[in-house]
Amino acid sequence: MIEVLPIAMLAALALLLFTGLPVAVLLAGLGVLFSLIGVVLGEMPAIALYNIPVRMFGSIGGGLIYPAVVMLLFMGVALEKSGIAGDLLRCLQLLLRRVPGGLAVAVILLGVILAPAAGLVGASVVTLALISLPTMLAQGYRAGMATGAVAAAGTVGIILPPAVMLFFLAGQFGVTIGSMFLATLVPGAILIGFYLAYYLIAGLIDPPAGSEAAGPPSMSIGQWLGLLLRGLVLPLGLVSLVLGSIIFGWATPPQSGAVGAAGGVLLMLLNRRLSWPVIKSVVATTTLLTAMVFFIIMAAAVFSYPFRYFGGDGVISRALAALEMGPWGTLLLIVGIIFILGFFIDWIEIAVITLPLFVPVLETLDFGAHGGDAAAVMLWMATLVALTLQTSFLTPPFGFALFFLKGAVPPGVSLLDIYRGIVPIVIAQLLGIGLLLAWPEIATWLPARTFG
Repeated sequence: MIEVLPIAMLAALALLLFTGLPVAVLLAGLGVLFSLIGVVLGEMPAIALYNIPVRMFGSIGGGLIYPAVVMLLFMGVALEKSGIAGDLLRCLQLLLRRVPGGLAVAVILLGVILAPAAGLVGASVVTLALISLPTMLAQGYRAGMATGAVAAAGTVGIILPPAVMLFFLAGQFGVTIGSMFLATLVPGAILIGFYLAYYLIAGLIDPPAGSEAAGPPSMSIGQWLGLLLRGLVLPLGLVSLVLGSIIFGWATPPQSGAVGAAGGVLLMLLNRRLSWPVIKSVVATTTLLTAMVFFIIMAAAVFSYPFRYFGGDGVISRALAALEMGPWGTLLLIVGIIFILGFFIDWIEIAVITLPLFVPVLETLDFGAHGGDAAAVMLWMATLVALTLQTSFLTPPFGFALFFLKGAVPPGVSLLDIYRGIVPIVIAQLLGIGLLLAWPEIATWLPARTFG
């Protein structure tokens, strides 16, 4: 009887996800419900129910991840709400105005710079769409090309340091956050290289109807240098400082996050955007995002307590072992499940619900001859999961980042336009995943050279 309960929990969760109820409410409700069922059936002592609030609040009470997450979210929101992100795009557009497809290239680079703002995929995509799509369409970009660039830029940030998702993946796979940051740099650079090559070639073959190469608006050398400093150099320097301090151990993640948050306020001050309405909006948005993330984490702890008490981890491990698919078959099956889940839910739910079920299985797979020692293999798998999630969010017809994008585009842009524009990006994503599967060193070489 006890082995039936975790299976029933997963089945109930899978069915109820399609009801539209908040994921956190489902997780917490099912955790409490099945705990009570376990007590009634005699599979769990009643006193064990007292552990639920302990687990719930303990899930956010320790470690160095969560304080850093809050402050990095604040930094990203500050860059967006204060209009600094718009200045970034303007600077990049002016610098790249002679480059074929220069505005599309600028949008991709903007997504890279704004990686700390990529807390949740939907918010990142919508933000970039509102900032850049009107300009791209006004300059004659085809709707598919413009929306493809926005979708790529809005999702690439979730796999680039210091994006919030990497903190969670590092915790789940048991690797250091510095190693996790470095592991995604080379795969991320490969993907960005694919994107840029595509938009450069597309800009040569099918240039936008508007005049991208028009000169910058009338401004003096001093005004242009001031815009370049405030709009590009300082934001890029802030992100680099936060990233470097974490990777090289100059500061703990919360300390680096605090520097980022303070730097966001300083940039608003230097850009003369620091006002009470802006601060109020930044704090409100950060609080909302943080509350949503923490609510899901706490609810997942409530769900996982009875699931693990009833032996759910063992049920999953035995079920996968019974398939006798070998290390590669098991890895690809798990990656495939994560890919499909990414059609419907954001990475935070996958990180706190699904990965705790699969990571114990992944730890038993023998990839020593292919990926190196156990720590290197786990780092490789964590990077593979990051790229898989990013690809899932972009893949038609279910990639839910595309539906967020559809909600932010002008009325004349159809969902079919978005699907057409995203196909080359998905091809680039699949090529990147294939390269990472074939050569784990793409993820593990840089951390090994840096940390030994």
